[in-house]
Amino acid sequence: MVLPLVKLGSLAFRTLSKPIAARLKHNAGIHPKFRGFIIGLAQANHRFTTNMQRRLYGRATDMHIRPLNEEKAIQNAADLLGELFVFSVAGAAIIYEVQRSARVEARKEEIRRQEIEARKKRIEELANEVQMMKQRVSEIEQRQCERRGGPSFRGFTASAQAQQAAAAAAQRSTKHRQPTAAAA
Repeated sequence: MVLPLVKLGSLAFRTLSKPIAARLKHNAGIHPKFRGFIIGLAQANHRFTTNMQRRLYGRATDMHIRPLNEEKAIQNAADLLGELFVFSVAGAAIIYEVQRSARVEARKEEIRRQEIEARKKRIEELANEVQMMKQRVSEIEQRQCERRGGPSFRGFTASAQAQQAAAAAAQRSTKHRQPTAAAA
């Protein structure tokens, strides 16, 4: 819900910056001190762009560049200021969006990190619980062994299996011997 409102707000801000830029253009030539400043700015911009064009086309750049007339300079400077204002507003909106997205991603990453830490802690708790249960089973087997006076349950089943295997092997060996004894 917040994301569409933020995007809508930044779009409205950029849209409203265009009339402000137009108003700035209109008032640029009216104020005397500002007028002198923007005429100097326009002349510097004119020299810079003319030199860049000459270099781009491979022409001489050491020639004298004729300055713009006052009205043309005011118009160019006002256009430059208006575009600069709109560009600044758009750039600020983009920077804000990027920073906001970075904060959202950082929050998501922090949540993921906390979930991973919680899972690791839970796994550790479960491993400790398994270890405690193994210890309790061992204690119970030991108590049963002491009561019965024999091997532990695990030992009992292992020795019983070994005895059964030995008995089965003995039966097989006696079956093989009987036919040979009858033949002799």
